[in-house]
Amino acid sequence: MAKTDPYAALRIKEFNIFLLVRFLLVFGWSMQFIVIEWEVYALTGDPLYLGLIGLMEIIPALSMALFAGHIVDQREKRNLLAICIAAFSLISFGLFWLTSQNVSNTWSTQSILYSVYALVFFGGFLRSFFGPTIFSIVALIVPKKIYPNAATWNSSTWQMARVLGVAFAGFSINWIGVHWSLCIIFGLITLSLLVLFKIKRKPILNPKIGEPVMQSLKEGVRFVFKTKAILGALTLDMVSVLFGGAVALLAVFAEDILKVGPEGFGILVAAPSVGAFLTMLVTAYIPISKNAGMKLLAAIFGFGVCIIVFGLSSVFWISVVALFFSGVTDGVSMVIRQTILQLKTPDEMRGRVSSVNSMFVGSSNELGAFESGLTAKLMGTATAVVFGGTMTLITVVTTGLVSPSFRKLDLTKDIEAHENET
Repeated sequence: MAKTDPYAALRIKEFNIFLLVRFLLVFGWSMQFIVIEWEVYALTGDPLYLGLIGLMEIIPALSMALFAGHIVDQREKRNLLAICIAAFSLISFGLFWLTSQNVSNTWSTQSILYSVYALVFFGGFLRSFFGPTIFSIVALIVPKKIYPNAATWNSSTWQMARVLGVAFAGFSINWIGVHWSLCIIFGLITLSLLVLFKIKRKPILNPKIGEPVMQSLKEGVRFVFKTKAILGALTLDMVSVLFGGAVALLAVFAEDILKVGPEGFGILVAAPSVGAFLTMLVTAYIPISKNAGMKLLAAIFGFGVCIIVFGLSSVFWISVVALFFSGVTDGVSMVIRQTILQLKTPDEMRGRVSSVNSMFVGSSNELGAFESGLTAKLMGTATAVVFGGTMTLITVVTTGLVSPSFRKLDLTKDIEAHENET
């Protein structure tokens, strides 16, 4: 039944609770990213400062990633996630306080900006723990035979929360302002912490508890680099996200190029997530594991084309359509990559492998934000986006030519093997 059941993972109660926790977190995090980008651009009027937001988050995220993976593999996952969420709520409250009227009247713009960056820096530290912990919890909640289905619903929830979070942020800024938008975010994060305790504590499956840190880290990195399917997927996605990240510049497009204000800004940021979410819903009914390598290459190539179209457009609705289809292609990419990671990673190494994934892909979002801000400063905003899309196309073509084994990657046998497990 599970083989053809598109709702297999949703029939597990704790997985539904997990999805609600993740929805609240991602909704809040997405809102916070947009609200802070808007506030920083309002304070400075300079796209380089938007890029610095990404840089402030990537420095601690990259520095701590491998160590975070080791800690996650050595600790109980539910309570570790609770600690992370509690700390994240403090960041949200700090940003809420920084944007209050009292602070605005008594602090200099520079002091407020530095404080925002400091909280973003702390958020990057936390982010290094969020990814590995969430990745590991999924594997402890659902049986291996429905990992692909769980990956689809997990990614779909992430995209749906992002869609609603970024769209609501744009409207919220217009309706109630930055300060009270951040108050809503604080409430969402607090609620997610309360809901999390509906999930029971999970066993620690790592047989090497107490293993020396450096030995543990080397083992995790070695596994990723010797597993060609994982390494290929992560590398390809990293480069495409790094050079194809136009999202960091959307505030500039909304204000200076398309001139659509905060509501148009919310639509622009939501468009890719709408496309990705709809695509992921389709993949719950139409699995994409067969010929996964070629499908991943084609998806990221299409993503690059959409980014180029967006960079060249000066018409709002053409820009929205281009971003929507960039989300469609990114949705395919995300489901395939998550399925590869879940199927090919041993339980005792999920924290470390997910940490390497965050270094390759997750952190490249922030590095891509910095790259976009810097190239926009040097080349101009539209030229920087077209340049990024072009680099994505070059990366895909190069990968396809030099790695025939990745082109032939097929996950059908892996899924069948798990389905036959007792």
